[in-house]
Amino acid sequence: MDIDQIGQELGSHSGTRLVEANGDTFAIYDPRGDLPPERQMPWATIVTSDAYDSASDLDRPGVFRLNLALPKARFRELVDPAVEYDATSLDVLLPHPVYAGQHWICVLNPQQSWPVARELLREAAAFAVRKYDNAEQRRARR
Repeated sequence: MDIDQIGQELGSHSGTRLVEANGDTFAIYDPRGDLPPERQMPWATIVTSDAYDSASDLDRPGVFRLNLALPKARFRELVDPAVEYDATSLDVLLPHPVYAGQHWICVLNPQQSWPVARELLREAAAFAVRKYDNAEQRRARR
């Protein structure tokens, strides 16, 4: 999968708005398009440079990182805390080098790993919908 195809996949999720900044793409679940900036948290990102972290060495030609926010239980199923991961590995599912503590996973240039990454992308999108709906319900009770 190339970066454009993955971007199209992100944008195909109903209620998702794609925001591009500095060559990166942020998928935000905002079905009404009215979330205030402080609530515009992405559920997935595509990062293309080392501007915010250099752990994955994204400044290599053609390298990008797909990042996905998952529920804690799903993240724990995928990530073995006893394993030391190489954040520069291509096409391998990894804990995010900075946001693993918030249950983000990533994969650099998914090719063979794309079927798994695509399923996780769907799970991340569904998780974003659940979080949005829960926040809306809490707001309605106030």
